[in-house]
Amino acid sequence: MSVFTDAEIAYLNSQRMGRLATVGVDGQPHIIPVTFTYNPELDTIDIGGIRFGSGKKWRDAQENPKVCFLVDESWGSGAKAIEIRGEAELHTSGGESINPRFPQFAPEFFRIRPHRVVAWGIEEGGATASGFRPNARTVA
Repeated sequence: MSVFTDAEIAYLNSQRMGRLATVGVDGQPHIIPVTFTYNPELDTIDIGGIRFGSGKKWRDAQENPKVCFLVDESWGSGAKAIEIRGEAELHTSGGESINPRFPQFAPEFFRIRPHRVVAWGIEEGGATASGFRPNARTVA
């Protein structure tokens, strides 16, 4: 059984970019847009991109693997979003499938196994300008 609802999986599969937050060795947060894919076999989020293993997010996760990942969108009277908290597993090969346009630059990737999921506006009757109904749960 997945930690995500069917509607959350459909939303994740409809998107290609999200925001990854890490914490640096100085304790300061860092957030950056990244490409990702939902991995249905492992029920994880796989995040990668061009020269992913040489950036600050990679160095941050080597020191502190706790990360937060957000996929969101908004429009005039509402919003959809899913926040996924977990720990980054650093992989040095296999990221080519996340960003296939640049395989020679993208072997490294993070795999996030969710510990907590907070979603809003994704399920029927979700977030609108007149109300906020988040679906939050700890999954690990």
